[in-house]
Amino acid sequence: MDKLRAFVNGREGNNDNRNILQAANEASTLGWGTRVKGFIVCFAIGVGCSILGVCCLFIPKIGLILFIVFYTFGNICSLASTMFLMGPVKQLKRMCDKTRAFATVVMITCLVLTLCAVFWWKIFALSLLFVILQVIAFAWYGLSYIPFARDAVLKFFSMLCTMCMK
Repeated sequence: MDKLRAFVNGREGNNDNRNILQAANEASTLGWGTRVKGFIVCFAIGVGCSILGVCCLFIPKIGLILFIVFYTFGNICSLASTMFLMGPVKQLKRMCDKTRAFATVVMITCLVLTLCAVFWWKIFALSLLFVILQVIAFAWYGLSYIPFARDAVLKFFSMLCTMCMK
């Protein structure tokens, strides 16, 4: 924006040593307020689509398809909303950290397989299984951002299993 202002004001100089990537990065950066607004809007769309999908579940014949499509799109929007807060590159790097890589791969695979099962293979039981796996993978991925949350969940379920075995 400063370069455009300098050009309009007639002060464009050749002493600027920035390359094209640096200029594009500076032009695409968002202020904190804009990032928060983008996060809220994208997250609200994601939650709204997920809720709409659950509501569509009770429509005869096409309800299951609508549920799967809206729920999957809602998860994609919710995941994309976090990119507003950190920026896409930083978020993608964090998604590929060794603590989150498995959860990320499972989550994205389940998103894709859910849509394949409903549109391409047309196996609705399989698509529901992938939706359930989507929920579990998305929760496990989200827990990776809370310190010691995964350990607490694993400990809780191991205690629950030992109590059930007795």
